[in-house]
Amino acid sequence: MALPRLLAYAAVLVVCALAGAGVVPASQDAGAGMALAVGTALALPSVVLGVLVATRRPRSVVGLLLVLAGATPVHLAVGDSYANLAGRHPGLLVSEVYAALSQGDWMLLYVPAALLTLVFPDGRLPGRRWRWAVAGLLVVPVLFMLVVACVPGAYPPPFESTPHLLRPPEAYLPLLEIAGVALLPVFLGLLVASAAAMVIRYRRAADEISRARLKWFALGGGFLPLTLLLCWASYLFLGSSDLVVIGLAATAVSIPVATAIAVLRHDLYDVDRAISAAVTYGMVTAVLLGFYTAASFLVGLGAGRGSPVAAAAATAVCAAALSPLRVRLQRRVDRRLYPARQAVLTAVRHLRDRMHEGQARPEELEAALREALRDPELRVGYRLPGATGPVDATGATGLVDATGAPVDPGDSPVTPVRLGGHEIGAIVRGRAGSRELLREAADASALLIEVVRLRIEVSRALDEAEASRTRLLHAGYEERRRLERDLHDGAQQRLVSLGMAIRLAQRHLGDGSADVGALLDEWVAELAVAVTELRQIAHGLRPSSLDDGLGNALVTLAGKIPVPVALDVSADDLPDDVAMTAYYVASEAMTNAVKHAGPAAIGVRVSRTGDRVTVRISDDGRGGAEMRPGAGLAGLADRVRASGGALRLSSPEGGGTTVEAVLPCAS
Repeated sequence: MALPRLLAYAAVLVVCALAGAGVVPASQDAGAGMALAVGTALALPSVVLGVLVATRRPRSVVGLLLVLAGATPVHLAVGDSYANLAGRHPGLLVSEVYAALSQGDWMLLYVPAALLTLVFPDGRLPGRRWRWAVAGLLVVPVLFMLVVACVPGAYPPPFESTPHLLRPPEAYLPLLEIAGVALLPVFLGLLVASAAAMVIRYRRAADEISRARLKWFALGGGFLPLTLLLCWASYLFLGSSDLVVIGLAATAVSIPVATAIAVLRHDLYDVDRAISAAVTYGMVTAVLLGFYTAASFLVGLGAGRGSPVAAAAATAVCAAALSPLRVRLQRRVDRRLYPARQAVLTAVRHLRDRMHEGQARPEELEAALREALRDPELRVGYRLPGATGPVDATGATGLVDATGAPVDPGDSPVTPVRLGGHEIGAIVRGRAGSRELLREAADASALLIEVVRLRIEVSRALDEAEASRTRLLHAGYEERRRLERDLHDGAQQRLVSLGMAIRLAQRHLGDGSADVGALLDEWVAELAVAVTELRQIAHGLRPSSLDDGLGNALVTLAGKIPVPVALDVSADDLPDDVAMTAYYVASEAMTNAVKHAGPAAIGVRVSRTGDRVTVRISDDGRGGAEMRPGAGLAGLADRVRASGGALRLSSPEGGGTTVEAVLPCAS
């Protein structure tokens, strides 16, 4: 097991022992007991998260320092408990060692945080020269405690009667006093150096991960200015500093939480967005408090407690004044702390403006987002009805990268774009941009993506209409050739042969050699065959069974299918063209099902809602049907579209097939 992790676990035991040591004095005083409970509660986030970091990063000392930082509030609570107990029971439980060292131990409270700042985020120092800072942070507090313990005179209450443990010669006292005073700026310099190490490390960071981790740590430390704002507000509204406790508690929780997120999950949230929002609202709050203070002073309220009505009026004035300021302030802060967000929003806004001026096309959105985010691998996809995946701006199915290779949205972070509760597109991140930033980009680009999506749909509809018109023309030509061939090879040949036979019989009628009765019987039979063939040809153009209604025609059709067919026809009185299209949809769908799917049963349902007729044919076959060019379903779709309707196909593998046609019906 790595040494830093072992030390972290040992530090947990030390914290527990420290908290346990405060139980005895806390049990003697309710206030001390409450202070110990609060201190222990504030220590829990740092201790628990420190153990988690030490477990996940066993070779890093970050977890150990987090645990030690958790000992700070417990140390303060235990010290207050013993001080209160000593005040009520002089000489009880108070040793000379504790009384001497507790006078200067306040420096130890800053050591874990300063060391954590020096080694964050990888547990190593920025360089060898920073070893002196670590040594100073460890040595200076100990020296200061010893120097303060040697200062003559009574200790501050409640230890004024406790004898001194260390009594140096009087000749050395001036030197000790000078040393004690000199150690204060030295310690302050060490704290400033720790903060400077963080800045230096951030400037040297070459990768975004290290920068993000440092930003998370800075965000956690940003709650210290919040404490100052709470102090200001507390004095302004309450006349005391009671609200400072909230800020200190928030700081005690925010620093370990931010540190753990930075080390373990730096990509949990867009830290730049969080910092920008925190700075913006912090500045707005500071300005609001300043306005309120000035307004309260001008109306003669002093500290703002004289008149609730005037205080409320001052607050309303401040809020109204700051309402337009916040947006402008957010933009200015974004330029410095969140440039990616500002770049994205500006790029989208400029593209919209150029579109309105006729200088750009909405399809340029992808290029604009790539340039703003500096991510050449970013892709913008558009969701079309019936499509299985996103398409690009040209309408091509599937997205490709800069090299032409397909991009699988399942392997890349995808941010859906929604408008009106419907998903209209997606932004596929390449190597830059956080989820939160891409969500803002998606919201800002939603209208542009909707315009592009509609343009793709219109373009596809026009292309499909042109292709359908071409297919219908070819189908018409093919049908004419078929009719010509059927007439030529069938009824026409029989009628020509019959005419020749009649002409031949006419020549032999005079000599009495022809059997007129037999010839007439033969000619009647030939005419019957010709009429039958003509009826068959005519039936291919329009089924005669439709004369008795669509329901009767479907019953006749179902009787010819070698599979049980369940009919549900609630719309029978239809215009002839609609009924004929519905008949052909049902006929083609059932024929395909029997021929390719092997179903056990087929269901046909025809219903009418308003001016729409829906024809739905479903089977329980093997599925997997597709609308391939030149196939029967493709021709059927052309017929339906030609009548102003739409044909939908659902045929998952092994899940049966459903063909649904929606036809307009004006009467």
